[in-house]
Amino acid sequence: MKKLHFLLFIGFISISIISAAQFTVSGKVNDAESKEPLHGASVFCQNTTIGRTTNKDGEFQLSLKPGGYDLIITYTGYQTKLVRINTNESIKMDIELSKEDKSLGEVVIKNSYEVLDGWEKYGSFFTSHFIGATPFAALCSLQNHEVLKFYFYKRSNKLKVLAIEPLRISNKALGYTLNYKLDSFVYYYNNNLNSYRGYCLYTPMEGTEDEVKKWTANRQKAYFGSRLHFMRAYFDSTIDEDGFMIHMLDDNNSKKFTRIDNPYDTTYFLAADSTNEIEISYPRKISITYMRSPENEYLNRYKLPMKLGVQTTYVDLLDAVAIKLNGYYYDQKDWVNQGYWSWKNLADQVPYDYNP
Repeated sequence: MKKLHFLLFIGFISISIISAAQFTVSGKVNDAESKEPLHGASVFCQNTTIGRTTNKDGEFQLSLKPGGYDLIITYTGYQTKLVRINTNESIKMDIELSKEDKSLGEVVIKNSYEVLDGWEKYGSFFTSHFIGATPFAALCSLQNHEVLKFYFYKRSNKLKVLAIEPLRISNKALGYTLNYKLDSFVYYYNNNLNSYRGYCLYTPMEGTEDEVKKWTANRQKAYFGSRLHFMRAYFDSTIDEDGFMIHMLDDNNSKKFTRIDNPYDTTYFLAADSTNEIEISYPRKISITYMRSPENEYLNRYKLPMKLGVQTTYVDLLDAVAIKLNGYYYDQKDWVNQGYWSWKNLADQVPYDYNP
């Protein structure tokens, strides 16, 4: 009996510690005009597996681990709302959604450059730049491509892709189903650059024991060397130990990058304070190199020498970027990367609440 009491006591302590390491976000979603509750509204944290739908009273509750999150609230026929969560203390909020302006959408459609056979013409091009062109991407499939709208602007030589409903993507490489609300995807043919914005909710797949083992291994492979891994390493002050090197473009030589020996120098780095976030800022383009586990597919894709054996990403920081404990960073629009991390698109990304 004493042993049982001891085990129960240890279990109680463990549960208490876990609970202390979490906080709650709860609230109510209403119509902005009528103030009536919206039953079935989707409330989720962007790029995580954490999400709920509101009950008949429009209420929701989420349990989160310390870090940063973008809380996304969507409801059919209403404008999407984003609420940034920077605190690690439990909060309760009232959220009001406004109805979409359908008349504006009709004007856009009437005056658009829509390509009616867009999927046939640009479908594979879009998926290779959005989902990716990696070995993991080959195991992904877009389930509802019919919701996509393609627009080509000849004067500016760019392709724009919109979606009238969230995209459903099956990722059988990592074992996730993605529900992705695409705001827009734009490809600029003049400089071969693309950008996309949207909000994604991950749902883990159920599988056999062998499938789960494979997904576990693939998720680790996707994580190590990723942008998420880098952000967490920067927050934890383990850049070198985790295998990353940072170089910055020379002030007097546009082709030379010089290694940053101390990425925690106050010239580039502000340590965590009461906000529990760090801040980084670089005045010129930087390169981020991951020195471990080289991916031959990436080196082959860009015709890089196999002896190089590393993956390099080039980053322009348009403004200072804040990084939270879980690898979440903001403002995300201020981070522009090319190279390795641009090759690793949706197919190779794990959610913010993933831990290897």
